[in-house]
Amino acid sequence: MSPRKRVAFAMTTAALNRVFPPRQIDAIAETADVLGHIVEFESDRARGILADVEVLITGWGSPRVDTRVLAAAPNLEAILHSAGTIKPYVSEAVVHSGIRVSTAAAANAVPVAEYTVAMIVLAAKRVLPMARHYRDARRAFDVESSYPQLGAFEKRVGIVGASTIGRLVIELLRAYRFEVVVYDPYLSDDDAAHLAVESVGLDELLATSDVVSVHAPSLPSTHNLIDARGINLMRVDATLINTARGEIIDQDALTARVVAGELYAILDVTVPWILEAEHPLYVAERALLTPHIAGSYGTELGRLAESVREELARLSSGDDLAHGLTAARFAVTA
Repeated sequence: MSPRKRVAFAMTTAALNRVFPPRQIDAIAETADVLGHIVEFESDRARGILADVEVLITGWGSPRVDTRVLAAAPNLEAILHSAGTIKPYVSEAVVHSGIRVSTAAAANAVPVAEYTVAMIVLAAKRVLPMARHYRDARRAFDVESSYPQLGAFEKRVGIVGASTIGRLVIELLRAYRFEVVVYDPYLSDDDAAHLAVESVGLDELLATSDVVSVHAPSLPSTHNLIDARGINLMRVDATLINTARGEIIDQDALTARVVAGELYAILDVTVPWILEAEHPLYVAERALLTPHIAGSYGTELGRLAESVREELARLSSGDDLAHGLTAARFAVTA
């Protein structure tokens, strides 16, 4: 019989209620001893839990785990993060300490990739501008003359970043007849061949793609990765989709070309997170803004909890974590 791990949740109450409602906590309690839920690491109660815990389940709004917290948690074996982005919550020193760290990034990647592929198809078919046109005209019109080159067959899709999400988008796109090219300085020729994609430079990708989809992590090296020069390389009527982070692109340069009627933009992320009310992208006919909904929401949150339960089962059985982070991977993740 597998030993029962001593587990505690460390995240905001709102995050706990969203990702781990009572039925999810009950499922974890079937195989582990749940010590409780804490939102900070300083109180006597929190310190008491840390002194005994073997597995911390962190999530959105978790207090940051650093070496000071490790000193208060002498029995800690692993941190299972129930979301994707982890750097704000776990210090690099923790990863180097030998504590096993896992994230639910792969689980959270699924809805983002699904959203992205849906938007790629809609962009290729010109559905969004056409729907607006039809709403305003309320009569028949010549679709092909109004939207030349519409259609998804053999369009070129450029993926910026062969991240977990980027790779899943590539996998889902295999159901279509798109030509897929990828820019990622860390993508080897063997990986590109395995993914059945062509690896190209960023300039070539931007200049030749009908749809560009951004999946790079937000790191100092990727801020303004697609700068004004890159935006201006994009062909007229191309679409830029961003579900990663707003700071990766030059938003002002993109806005200028969208407002000028030269590019389309589908943005699930912006800078700032919520644009000021007067921002021209809200009313631009060639822009679609969504309030960061590509990630896990509603029923999709269950996939995050499932990922944590599966990792906990692997820990209890002495198996390797399926989504463990090495120091090298931690360095290039968000």
